[in-house]
Amino acid sequence: MLSNPQKSPSFFLDRLTTPTTITTTVSGNSGGCGNNIFRPTTTTPVPESVARYHIHGVGPNQCCSAVIQSITAPISDVWSVVRRFDSPQAYKHFVKSCHVIVGNGDVGTLREIHVISGLPAARSTERLEILDDERHVISFSVVDGDHRLANYRSVTTLHPSPENGTVVVESYVVDIPPGNTKEETCVFVDTIVKCNLQSLAQIAENKFRRN
Repeated sequence: MLSNPQKSPSFFLDRLTTPTTITTTVSGNSGGCGNNIFRPTTTTPVPESVARYHIHGVGPNQCCSAVIQSITAPISDVWSVVRRFDSPQAYKHFVKSCHVIVGNGDVGTLREIHVISGLPAARSTERLEILDDERHVISFSVVDGDHRLANYRSVTTLHPSPENGTVVVESYVVDIPPGNTKEETCVFVDTIVKCNLQSLAQIAENKFRRN
């Protein structure tokens, strides 16, 4: 997927819309995501009960990072979009289509997604690892595909903000592809995650305004 690491992040950044909410990136240092609970420096601290989901065991050839998005909409509106493992294209604009190939939406369900043309990948097979409607946690791992993001695992959590909004935290761990550095890999994946969460914010806030 990182076929041209020097250009790929710029390609994604060109497609980002101007965010109306705060997006923060927190990267792990030397496997720090695996050894410590990250405590991002934001105006809305991440509770320990939420942060524990973002502890990743990081190998010597892996990188880990987290992106935090504040959304001016209640958790119910945000979660209704995020929890749809069968429909990531609802807010992930680089996803062209998604088909569930095994399961019915419970943990263990497999989906195959196809991305839009022009990207350095075509498809990805992903497994649902966690779906907790009470705690608002969803996690998936990549198990196959024609990209280079091997052993990718993502965890997304939602928790309320003091302003009656929602804070979304999405963290991941992934192998560093041969020929790429840790920094290149994190920049590439962070850019995709940021774009997705900014899109999610726009959709959830628009839904909230309509209600």
